Amino acid sequence: MEQLRQVGEALGGIAALMAFHHELRVNPRQCRLLADACELAFDAVAAEVRACLRFDDRLAGRWKPLESPLRELCRAVRDAEHYIRLCFGDLHGGGGGSWWARAAALTHGVECVQLHLHGLLWCVSVVLESVEVVAEATAALNPDELARRRVLFARDYDKDLLDPALFRRSRVGRAYLATQELAARMDTAWAEDRWLLSQLLDEMRSKPLSRQEHRIADLLAAPRGEPHPASALLLGDFHMRRRLGGSLKEVQWMGEAFAVKHYVGVDADDAAVGAEAALLTSVAHPNVAHCRYCFHDEEKREAYLVMDQIMSKDLGSFFKEASGSAKRPRAQLPLVVVVDAMLQIARGMEHLHSKKIYHGELNPSNVLVKTRGGAADAYLVVKVAGFAGDPAAAAVTSPGRKASHAAAAGANANANASGNGSVNPCIWYAPEVLENDEPGQAAARRTEKADVYSFGMISFELLTGKIPFEDNHLQGDNMSKNIRAGERPLFPFQAPKYLTGLTRRCWHGDPAQRPPFSSICRVLRYVKRFLVMNPEQHGGQGDASTPAQPPTAMPTPPVDYLDIEALLLRKLPAWQKQADAAPRVADVPFEMYAYRVVERERGKAAMLHIGRGSDSGSEANSLCGDEGVHSGATVPEVVEAAPTSSPRAKAWSRSPSSKSTGSSRLAPSASSPRKPAGRVAAAKAGSPQKSRSMGVVRQVAPPQQVGALRRTPRIMSDGQLQAAVIPQSRRRVAGGHASDSELG
Repeated sequence: MEQLRQVGEALGGIAALMAFHHELRVNPRQCRLLADACELAFDAVAAEVRACLRFDDRLAGRWKPLESPLRELCRAVRDAEHYIRLCFGDLHGGGGGSWWARAAALTHGVECVQLHLHGLLWCVSVVLESVEVVAEATAALNPDELARRRVLFARDYDKDLLDPALFRRSRVGRAYLATQELAARMDTAWAEDRWLLSQLLDEMRSKPLSRQEHRIADLLAAPRGEPHPASALLLGDFHMRRRLGGSLKEVQWMGEAFAVKHYVGVDADDAAVGAEAALLTSVAHPNVAHCRYCFHDEEKREAYLVMDQIMSKDLGSFFKEASGSAKRPRAQLPLVVVVDAMLQIARGMEHLHSKKIYHGELNPSNVLVKTRGGAADAYLVVKVAGFAGDPAAAAVTSPGRKASHAAAAGANANANASGNGSVNPCIWYAPEVLENDEPGQAAARRTEKADVYSFGMISFELLTGKIPFEDNHLQGDNMSKNIRAGERPLFPFQAPKYLTGLTRRCWHGDPAQRPPFSSICRVLRYVKRFLVMNPEQHGGQGDASTPAQPPTAMPTPPVDYLDIEALLLRKLPAWQKQADAAPRVADVPFEMYAYRVVERERGKAAMLHIGRGSDSGSEANSLCGDEGVHSGATVPEVVEAAPTSSPRAKAWSRSPSSKSTGSSRLAPSASSPRKPAGRVAAAKAGSPQKSRSMGVVRQVAPPQQVGALRRTPRIMSDGQLQAAVIPQSRRRVAGGHASDSELG
């Protein structure tokens, strides 16, 4: 109840600000949209609470499962309030200069929809599901009431609503804020604000303005990417504060702090600077480091690129400083914070790929991070940088020969050197990139699937706090050779399988088996939802600011989320097209709902098979099995699969039955070591398979042999812990260094 009161209090702050909406001159349409969405979110949650819960139950602690989701909703509403405050600026106390600076910093931004509304819509779906969990828990003592509520909730998760148009018109769609009206406003709010700003600037030009104000007015009215004379930047209040690394500097402009990239002399005349400026101004996303304004002085041969935000620390430096020394182990972040950072990286890459921009140098040096200012939690702000490197320079650089290239690419972006220059850069490159490790082959590393592989390696570092292969005794050319042969880092035993399975799929040796970033984003959103609804999973007490503690029990989701994604890709052809189109925040509610529908149905099917004593059903529905091992049998799909029309989706969106058992092995041509004929014959004959990597033998049971069964707690889709029968974990043979094979 206290968390719900805090949400209402934050909403009251927004209402107080919007009482002066007639004085809002920066992004008024976006601020009104955000305020209305927050009000709709609170109304939807309050209506669900009134319909499903009793006020007296709050005293018995029965509302406790709601605390963590409501805390996330409160955070989203407070972030929205902070954004609206920024747009109001200092209208009466700081003079005109402050307003010009606020307008310059905010007028081209897309944070309203891509950051704040994205988080709000995601939170609403999680809170509504949590209300259902609490409602069933409070009715558990009354069988009739429990049955009635389950029937009512089941109606909301009808498979017929797995259509975006029908979902938007349903009661559930309205509760999830998936209305057509709100989606249309999200699509047009930014353009409307640009038009209103142009009208305001025309009105202001009709009044006496200083020379500098006239130039700033022209700057604000111009399209993004258009070069401007450097005098518009240098005249007036412009002072350099400090260097951030490379050509990047922190400056004070019109009383506000900005990050500016400064090129002098030959560098300013280089065609690569113009290409970099064009690329950096062609993107706009909260999780991508981009350029807002470009300035050029031909006489002095200087160029200035004003970046979107000051972020002087990359992921490698952040981990190094968090640990307090260069020694390991590194400081561990709460799991929900790690998943949130992974989601931000994936969303940034999803935006780049939707514009056909492929990174090619995705590594910790090019992932910028900073702690959220003024927030009482441990969440991070994450941006992808370094994608604007000069292709001509990259063409003569070999990833296996020049270890400083990754750090040099970071200097092209809003980043410092990572401090990881001693790390062999080949660990971030996909095997197919290392195969083409020759001068003039830079195009091979700039592919969609190569970026997904690099994301998998970054995810490993985020999840474990370790640099991939840092404990490995093979370095240099041997490291590159082993990566091409299928060598991968080894996850700790306690690592959550629902995240290690996704990471292994991302670094799969076969590029066709790696999921697109649109699928990765959907999976990570649902994983974050699972962690928020089960705060004990990330070691905290429902708050990311709580220091992470090793959890004693690790219940897992009842269904593999990668299986849900593969099933929905076949059911919804529109999702296959989204991999090549700009992602829409308005689609997030339906995506969360679709996952929930399939999870409920497959969870029921899994329990039905367990109740019938079906060992194969239990094996197929255990999340990722043991180290990603699946049996050949699967639970029947509850959603009818439509024909897959996308070749990309056909390549990787497979049912669990198509996953290889044991340690995945590719054909020799697909960077897998060739097995002796005798060993292959023994495996086919049903003898135990052995996976040899780095001289270590791992014993893997054959697919047709199911080990002894044991009972372990498992969390069901309704949030209740149930006893589920799963196969006995297969034991590793200890000794030496080992690596995880890919997930088939």
